[in-house]
Amino acid sequence: MTDSGQEAHSPGHPTTLARRLGTSDAVVIGLGSMIGAGVFAAFAPAAKAAGSGLLIGLALAAVVAYCNGTSSAQLAAVYPTSGGTYIYGRERLGDWWGFVAGWGFVVGKTASCAAIALTFAEYAAPDGWRRPVALAAVIGLAAVNYRGVTRTARLTRVLVTIVLAVLALAVALNVAGGVGTWSHGSSWAGPSGGWYGILQSGGLLFFAFAGYARIATMGEEVRDPRRTIPRAIVLALVITMVVYLAVAVSLLLVLGPDRLAHATAPLATAVQTAGWSWASPIVRIGAAAAALGSLLALIAGVGRTSLAMARERDLPSWLAAVHPRFRVPHHAEIALAAVVGVLVLVTDLRNVIGFSSFGVLIYYLIANISAFTQPRQQRRFPRPLQLLGALGCVILVAALPITAVVAGLAVFAAGLLYRGLRLALTTRAAGHPD
Repeated sequence: MTDSGQEAHSPGHPTTLARRLGTSDAVVIGLGSMIGAGVFAAFAPAAKAAGSGLLIGLALAAVVAYCNGTSSAQLAAVYPTSGGTYIYGRERLGDWWGFVAGWGFVVGKTASCAAIALTFAEYAAPDGWRRPVALAAVIGLAAVNYRGVTRTARLTRVLVTIVLAVLALAVALNVAGGVGTWSHGSSWAGPSGGWYGILQSGGLLFFAFAGYARIATMGEEVRDPRRTIPRAIVLALVITMVVYLAVAVSLLLVLGPDRLAHATAPLATAVQTAGWSWASPIVRIGAAAAALGSLLALIAGVGRTSLAMARERDLPSWLAAVHPRFRVPHHAEIALAAVVGVLVLVTDLRNVIGFSSFGVLIYYLIANISAFTQPRQQRRFPRPLQLLGALGCVILVAALPITAVVAGLAVFAAGLLYRGLRLALTTRAAGHPD
C-alpha cells in the first residue's frame, strides 16, 4: 500500500491541507451534513415503508449510525488525513477495499449533490426557474468552499442555526396546536409493512444520518485530530438523534402514518394541519437552508475524498492539486461543481435516497471491518460495536428497495471495471506488476 499523503505537485506548491478547524467547527459541519435536506425528505418514504414502525426504523438507523460513527472516530484518530474510509480501507484491508468505499462515496454523493440542489430550488424558486437556481446554488457554494475551509464552517454555522430554529418552531407548533389531531395516535397499532418495512425505513432514514462521515473525510483540516474528530462525531450524532426523534414524533402525532407517507413537504403540511398556516413559509425557508447546508458539506466531503483517491491514482491525478493560498483541493471541487451543474440541468435525481443509502452503507460496512482489525493500542471502542455496525449495514442494505440495490451494484461494478482496466494499462506501460 502506498503512503496516503503522497501527491504529484510541482516544487513549491503545498501538498497537504491546512489544519484550521476546532471541535465546534467540526461538530457544526457534521450537523450541517446530517440535519439537512434528509430531515425534510426522508420521513415520508420511511412512513410509506413502515407506517408507525418508522420510529423503530429510526431507532435502528440511529444504532447503526452510532456504531459506524464510533468506528470512523477510532480510525480517524489514527489516520487523520483526507479521504475517510477510502484511506482506512486501504490501510487496514487493502487497496481494493479502499477503492470500493471511495468510489461508492464519490459517485453516490455526487448524485446526492444534484438531488439536494434541486430540492433547494423546489423550496426557493418558482416553476421554470428551478434548474437555473439549482445551478446557481452549486456554483455559489463551490465558490465558498474554494475560498477555504474556515469560510465553509462559518456559512455552515449560520445555516445550521436557521435550520435548528425552524425545526424547534415546527415541533413546538405541532405539539401546541396538534392536540385535536392526536387521535392519529390510535392508528399506530402496528407497522404497515411488517418487519421488512421497518428495516426498509431504517435504511431510508440512515440517509439522514450519514453526514458524520464529512467530519472524518476532512481529518486533514482539523486541529488536534486525535482528540477533536472522535468528540465531534459523537457529539454531532447525539444532537442529531435527539432532533430527529422530536421531529418524527411530532409528525406522526399531527399527520398520522398514512398522511405522512403521502406528504411531499411533511413539516409544512404538519404545521398547516395543526392550525398554524402562517408558519408554513417559515418551514419552507428552513428546508431551503437545510438543503444549502447539506450541499455545502457534501461538496467539501466529496472534494476531499476525490483528493485522496487522486493521490493514489484511483482518480485522475489532476484532482490531487491543493490551492497554494486557500489550501483546498480546488481542482476536485471545480470538477465536482461542473459535473453536478450538468446533472441539475439535464436530469432530476431527487429520488436517489435509496441509491445514496446503498453507497453509504457499503462505505460504513468497510469502515466497521477496518476498525475491527485495529490493534488494542489503537482501540477506543469495544469490538462488538464494530460487529453490530457491520451487521446493521448488511441488514439495512438488504432491506432497501430493489431498484436502489440494482443501481448501487451497477455503479460499483462500473467502478471495479474502471480500476481493473486502469491497473492493467499501468502494468502494461510499466512492464511489471502493479
